[in-house]
Amino acid sequence: MTPARRANLTRLLSPRHIAFVGGRDAEVAIGEAERRGFRGAIWAVNPRRDALGGHPCFRSLADLPEAPDAVFLAVPAPAAVEAVAELARMGAGGIVCYTAGFREAGATGAELERRLIEATGDMALIGPNCYGMINYLDGAALWPFAHGGTCPGWGAAIITQSGMLSSDITMAQRSLPLTHMISGGNQSVLTIEDFIDHLADHPAVRAIGVHIEGLRDVRSFEAACLKALDRGVPVVALKTGSSRIGARLTVSHTGSLSGADDLHNALFDRSGVIRVKNPSELLETLKFICVSGAPAGPRVAGFTCSGGGATMLADHAEIIGLDFPAFDAPAQAELAGMLPPIATVSNPLDYTTPIWGQPGITGPVFERAIALAKADAAVLVQDYPAAGLDESKVYYLNDAFAFCAAARRHGIPAAICATLPENLDAETRDMLIARAVAPMQGIDETLNAIAAAARWSAMRARLSADRPQPLLPAVPRNDVRMIEEAEGKQWLSALGLAVPEGRVVAGEAAPIAAAEVGFPVVLKMMGPRLAHKSEAGAVAVGLVDAAGVARAVADMRAAVAARDPAALTDRFLVEEMAERPVAELILSVRSDPQFGLALTLGSGGVLAELIGDSATLLLPATAFEVESALRGLKVAHLLGGYRGAKAVDIAGLAARIAGFAEAVAARADVLAEVEINPLFVYDKGGVAVDVLIHEWAAT
Repeated sequence: MTPARRANLTRLLSPRHIAFVGGRDAEVAIGEAERRGFRGAIWAVNPRRDALGGHPCFRSLADLPEAPDAVFLAVPAPAAVEAVAELARMGAGGIVCYTAGFREAGATGAELERRLIEATGDMALIGPNCYGMINYLDGAALWPFAHGGTCPGWGAAIITQSGMLSSDITMAQRSLPLTHMISGGNQSVLTIEDFIDHLADHPAVRAIGVHIEGLRDVRSFEAACLKALDRGVPVVALKTGSSRIGARLTVSHTGSLSGADDLHNALFDRSGVIRVKNPSELLETLKFICVSGAPAGPRVAGFTCSGGGATMLADHAEIIGLDFPAFDAPAQAELAGMLPPIATVSNPLDYTTPIWGQPGITGPVFERAIALAKADAAVLVQDYPAAGLDESKVYYLNDAFAFCAAARRHGIPAAICATLPENLDAETRDMLIARAVAPMQGIDETLNAIAAAARWSAMRARLSADRPQPLLPAVPRNDVRMIEEAEGKQWLSALGLAVPEGRVVAGEAAPIAAAEVGFPVVLKMMGPRLAHKSEAGAVAVGLVDAAGVARAVADMRAAVAARDPAALTDRFLVEEMAERPVAELILSVRSDPQFGLALTLGSGGVLAELIGDSATLLLPATAFEVESALRGLKVAHLLGGYRGAKAVDIAGLAARIAGFAEAVAARADVLAEVEINPLFVYDKGGVAVDVLIHEWAAT
């Protein structure tokens, strides 16, 4: 974004005057600006109407008193292009182009969109085909439908690619403080990353929520999110839609293990972005962060006045890795002395109904338990009575305010959550926000939000100390060809990985070659149609003598001929048989046209697709990042020395994998994908038993 466009985006988001151009849609938008409390000048523009929304109409843009800071444009697409060009000449700040009929409408619309982009110049343009923007801080709205949402002077800025979702969020009954709402539409000029970059500088923006269907520029997105991270502004992403890696590499296993969704996860991890699963989790996570802040760690003190609530907290926390640390014996004794005899001292703590609503008793319990747990955050479960049945509400509030005070004295983020989302009324939500305690709706959503915020703190510390290197560029080529395994293993040796000793011979020479290599051996038929040899019957293992090798050659010829006669060849790879490993890994480096180079690693062999145990990192990746990914896999239990087996030097293994990925990246102009499955891992080394390599075809 150029400096001129950045300045114009500021004018668009915080305008002194707004021109509304169009008919009925523009008239509705005028009403929404007034609903939001806009105090600047409103100029209606329509050559065929005398007034819009009670405002006299200017016949043309040229008749306006001056170049408008902001324009809501709702005219047909061809006229919109002409209006944008005229506004650029006038020196307008920016435009919300509500008009549809551009790229989403086919080739003719795509050409109109190209002309629209060209006409925009240095102006800021949101859309086209979007709802627009609401600035809750300054009371400005360029929005074509009724909307809700409140702002206490700070809160979350939300950017969506879905107009309807943005509208739904403004209507949500969750008391999320909002600063901005932006519906980006086609993102022809301004994109998600532009808005993140701009809003991260705003002192009232405590977090940024983004709904992503697809990213235009992953490198700009990463830079914008890292800027927000540096400013202490968490970015929370709801990514919808997932797909697998491009069909050109479908013969590899990696495509089924790691597609576009995993690449987005890898991007979020290296950018310090929190990912959530659904809109409710998006709003609750933003609310917790904006109201309470991000905890320094994952230790939580939990309180309920019900054994059932305590169990639900503990159960979900265990699933997501949130820590409710147990009290040691002295702490248990101290708390037992403060609680009724029927209470069981645990964390989460059911403080029981005999002391319910008595802040002189519950307050000290809350405060002491938080201290004894060394908690980074605290949560109290309360489901409030419905209106008309709320004569006991005072007791709920007594405990709530005592809990708020205890959390404030310890200086930790805190939340009061309802088991059922609807059981926390608006009045109570507002009172809790005023006390900087997040009013959360749903136990799972609450704990997910706390865990996500704690992870963000850890990501920020990690990325501040070790900023990732810029992503490696994609290779802009499409056609690939498969390299046979024997040649592929020569590549692996050149790239620094050990491979079994072997040689390629005709079938009649295989027994002699096997004797020279040394029994036992593995026999494989080579051929361009034999990417997955086991499925074709083109591999035999554990051959212990020359006669066995000769029989295997004959059997293999018969099996391949029966399955696919065109795949039959007389070229065989004879290899020494590797010893039984501690574990088997799959290891892949491949090029993605949008994300660049990616490293995928996971459980290998027959488990590669069976259990889906994999992790993906975007390159370049450090040995520390690879080690963290390895330790997060299910196969890490084997690597650590399962049931008395030798433990693998995981740090050393990670360093070798990182070095291998770097070596492949250095040849990315030649290699499109290198997949090793399996990589036999030993306590002090590893051997690539099978490899599938695709190289870029000659142009």
